[in-house]
Amino acid sequence: MSKVDASVEEKNVAAGKMTALELRASFSLASIFALRMLGLFLILPVFAMEASKLPGGDDPALIGLTMGMYGLTQAMLQFLYGLASDRLGRKRVIAFGLLLFAAGSFLAALAPTLSWLAVGRALQGAGAVSAAVTALLADQTRDEVRTKSMALVGASIGLMFALSLVAAPMLVAYTGLSGLFVLTGALALLGIAVVIWWVPPEPFQHKNLPRGRLLEVLRLAALWRLNFGVFILHAVQLAMWMAVPAMLVQAGLTRDHHWYVYLPAVLGSFVVMGGTLFQLEKRGYLRAMFLTSIGLTAAVQLGLLLSVGAASIGVMVALLFVFFYGFNVLEASQPSMVSRMAPAHIRGAAMGVYNTLQSLGLFAGGVMGGWLTKHGGAPVLFAVCAGLMLLWLLVAWPMRQPKTS
Repeated sequence: MSKVDASVEEKNVAAGKMTALELRASFSLASIFALRMLGLFLILPVFAMEASKLPGGDDPALIGLTMGMYGLTQAMLQFLYGLASDRLGRKRVIAFGLLLFAAGSFLAALAPTLSWLAVGRALQGAGAVSAAVTALLADQTRDEVRTKSMALVGASIGLMFALSLVAAPMLVAYTGLSGLFVLTGALALLGIAVVIWWVPPEPFQHKNLPRGRLLEVLRLAALWRLNFGVFILHAVQLAMWMAVPAMLVQAGLTRDHHWYVYLPAVLGSFVVMGGTLFQLEKRGYLRAMFLTSIGLTAAVQLGLLLSVGAASIGVMVALLFVFFYGFNVLEASQPSMVSRMAPAHIRGAAMGVYNTLQSLGLFAGGVMGGWLTKHGGAPVLFAVCAGLMLLWLLVAWPMRQPKTS
């Protein structure tokens, strides 16, 4: 590095900006999330309809199990991947997980029956690399820019979600469900190439660190507040989508045009988040932003409850914009806070527990959302979601402003 480059880096550090290495780490690891999540999201809008065409697809319960199998196996293995990354190194664990994810995708593409498709989905979930990727990002960024780095990851996931809503119906018409799974596998292999050639080298040798221990992670009460929160957030996030599409149809928007609402809501929320979160965090208001976002997400559930049967497209756009804003702030700030509160030698284990609760939240949200919608309808669903968010607000309230080292 030249003296000029070194001087620029020093100025960036002093100003609280990302260095060139931090930018490279953030964008490369965000791209791994993006490639993996695009493959997953492309399946979601068309899975139920396409899977019903396979032998065994006449059983809705089996389709639902096949859909959720990914989240279940991922929840079972997230902690082990995080723990392994503390000992074996982040990059080799990530590459191994992506290879398993690709193998599961190709198996799903070749599945002759719904049962084999479930096996492929389970193998996809076995590539549970989220904890290792997030821990590596925390290793390669300073505390004061970590939320911004995590937000890049969140933005990549949100953009992939919006893109999948538009692209999935068009792609499946040409490739079928098997073609989408082949594309998913190819994207995972591309992610391995990113790990090998673009992600910066790991900053230290994990084998020289003391062994990360589960009990050490579980003793930290501050981490439990965040783990409880990510479980509630993702349970509510998945459950609410059991009723939101039907509300959009009632508002006069056909299913093929739902992305007219989703896309501007997602993109707009990222723009507003970028203009508020990082500046307020820099001024020491991260706790206030965090608690406010929980409250906003609870308010959205109450707004949806009051709008059942009488929602307009304008009201739905406004509510979903506020939801995505609160959700994205929480998605960016929570893993950043976990990485700050966990000592470096157990950071992978801490992220593993965090991502395990996240995956369990998705699984629980699907089960809860389906059961509540069937037995109580949308009003009961949104009332329970609002209650869960308010409970999280009470649990999170004693938290302290995270320290910056």
